[in-house]
Amino acid sequence: MTKIQVWSVVSLLGVALGCGRGSLAATTTVSVSSTASHPIPTSLYGQMFEDINSGDGGLYAELLQNRAFQQVTPGTTGALVGWSATGGSQISVIKDTVPVSSALPNSLQVTIPSGSSGSVGVLNSGFWGIKVDPTWTYTASFWVRFPSASSFSGNVNVGIRSTTGTVLAQATARVTNNNAKWSQVQVKFKPSATTISTNNNFFLTVDGASWGGQTVHFALLSLFPPTFNNRPNGMRVDIAEALIEMAPSFFRFPGGNNVGQTVDTRWQWNATVGPLLNRPGRVGDWGYANTDGLGLLEYLQFFEDAKMEPIMAVWSGYALGGTNLAENQLAPYIQQAIDQINFVIGDPSKSAPAALRASLGHPAPFALQYVEVGNEDFFAAGTYPYRWRDFVGNLTAAFPQLRFIATTDTFNPILSPNPLQYDVHVYQTPTWFAQNAFFYDDFQRNQTKYFEGEYAAISTNPNDLFGTPADGRLTFPTMQSAAGEAAFMTGLERNSDIVFAASYAPLLQHVNGSQWTPDLISFDAGTVYKSTSFYVQKLFSLNRGDEYIPSTLPSRTGTLFWSITRATAAGNLQIKVVNTASTAGSLSFQLPFNNVASTGTLQVLTGPETASNTPETPNAVLPVTSTISTGKTINYSPAPFSVSVITVKAS
Repeated sequence: MTKIQVWSVVSLLGVALGCGRGSLAATTTVSVSSTASHPIPTSLYGQMFEDINSGDGGLYAELLQNRAFQQVTPGTTGALVGWSATGGSQISVIKDTVPVSSALPNSLQVTIPSGSSGSVGVLNSGFWGIKVDPTWTYTASFWVRFPSASSFSGNVNVGIRSTTGTVLAQATARVTNNNAKWSQVQVKFKPSATTISTNNNFFLTVDGASWGGQTVHFALLSLFPPTFNNRPNGMRVDIAEALIEMAPSFFRFPGGNNVGQTVDTRWQWNATVGPLLNRPGRVGDWGYANTDGLGLLEYLQFFEDAKMEPIMAVWSGYALGGTNLAENQLAPYIQQAIDQINFVIGDPSKSAPAALRASLGHPAPFALQYVEVGNEDFFAAGTYPYRWRDFVGNLTAAFPQLRFIATTDTFNPILSPNPLQYDVHVYQTPTWFAQNAFFYDDFQRNQTKYFEGEYAAISTNPNDLFGTPADGRLTFPTMQSAAGEAAFMTGLERNSDIVFAASYAPLLQHVNGSQWTPDLISFDAGTVYKSTSFYVQKLFSLNRGDEYIPSTLPSRTGTLFWSITRATAAGNLQIKVVNTASTAGSLSFQLPFNNVASTGTLQVLTGPETASNTPETPNAVLPVTSTISTGKTINYSPAPFSVSVITVKAS
């Protein structure tokens, strides 16, 4: 997500259309067809995930930050991010002479000084706090080793306490020196005290008097709350539920530009599966370590639980830092992509990666139709022709049933074989999105399909899209930006004969660790905040229908936009109306059907131009549902900056 990607896409595809603002002079009559022009793809609306402070500490339910000291430099203060000493202990991250595993070479060395008393040990601040829920059972675990053998044993207290020291939940485990070998300890506990504050720490402490003089090493410390669908090593419940609330059909992963800043730090599927002890983690493209606890299998299980299908990327020989592999270097990376796909859909009797999947508890293949070859390869358009040719040639031979998506600008450069799917990314202003509601109308119908893989209104300043809030950059989506996106989405529906999928981006944002704004869903340690854009996505997704019904077209230079679809099984007509102006509009829909119900349902999202749902005002703008008078003529006056859905029975 950079300035280049916006301008490269816009320069090729975006037609700078004129725009008129203000109110309509009179009622616009919309004549509606009685027959559909094309089916709505079932894959039309979904989600794009990019790990920008939103995997670890977000969707992934692990509560401890820097739990395994992955990808840090031992002996530095930076290696202790999230950790602090308590009670006078001496702590440091060391490169262990006997590591808990080859993938996790570092451990936390804790020394209890002689003469200590009271609770002595370590604290972890979590990801800017830890939520305490009295109905939850927490699972804590850690690996422990004494650097030299002895007969020592003692109790370890594990739990959650407030930042002022009040113990909210705890359990006690007995630890014995196992001849200086690693042992794993696991405990469960429920809070005994209630607090709505997330200003809490995880603690691991011992009695200073009985442990005085001891040095002990800890590795892979973990604290999990209950997870979505009770999956071990699974997803945070409230975030997962918010994602599913949108009824997404797909989930694009493993994460946009986070597939790799360098060749060595690229996302590699085989380093993200199996026991956590075997996952080294990696420094992601956004500057912090990914634990890879949220790995390929965890993703796939979540998609299955959420009834989504993956759109999966494979690394294609280009790293965002600027490295392009020569053609004669691609073979091992092509094989890694083949193995990655085999892990997802391969036959365990014929493929070692598929056999690994089966050994991890999922012998049946997962669903997979689409594979992206690279990510935003308009950054490396010069090398993409041979990389596309070699990857797609080999992947198609291995998986002829799959569809492969190109990630350069459309038809620039010319690729062979000709891509049948392209991924298009656009970040622009709310006004741009309204002006470009006809973005895809002028595309040739030449069998090529399009995935609007990333789009969002990110700034009100067309001359400085990537500036600061003072320059117009949005911190959270506004009602104006959401309405602009909705206008664009009416065009996605109208052109869903060639647009097979679309996803707002980015998806998630930790409000205390944000590296990109705005985002669809924000969250902190205890709460999820759903943006105005979230509710637009939800309104469109839940009311997408299965047929597109043509009608009088909106004006390309206007401020009112609409799209009409039909849910044939329910017999419902769904009329989506968007007003991007600061004044109300006036529309009259003329329906040609013999039987139209006299009342329907109206869902409206509207608010002041700059209104946002934020942690301070989480419910500033919410959809409101009411009953509306309907019939063969439906007169409707959409409010300023509004997105509406009228649902009516019609046959």
